[in-house]
Amino acid sequence: QLQLVESGGGLVQPGGSLRLSCEARGRTLEHYAIAWFRQAPGKEREGVSCISGSDGSTFYANSVKGRFTISRDDAKNTVYLQMFSLKPEDTAVYYCATPRGGCNFFSDYPGLSDYWGQGTQVTVSS
Repeated sequence: QLQLVESGGGLVQPGGSLRLSCEARGRTLEHYAIAWFRQAPGKEREGVSCISGSDGSTFYANSVKGRFTISRDDAKNTVYLQMFSLKPEDTAVYYCATPRGGCNFFSDYPGLSDYWGQGTQVTVSS
């Protein structure tokens, strides 16, 4: 029933910025935890960030702390991932999803989500 649609990816130079969007359709996101995952070529899917649906708590992978910010706009039914100081190693397909059990274990079980978006490509290259 719930559809997630990512957008905002693209090609950016190292040190640049992008803002990814995850729009929900069919249901509201107000009570869902939403996580951002990414998968680079030849790599396993990894958790990037998560925002709780219960209290709005945010979580970040160590590799992106201080550079990425997750937020949500319930009026627009959208979750955002603002990315600054992008590095080549950030290159990946980024997905938003609803992690089962909330944000506490989103990074430990990156495949355990009920709904996924189609992904948006982020390429960081000079």
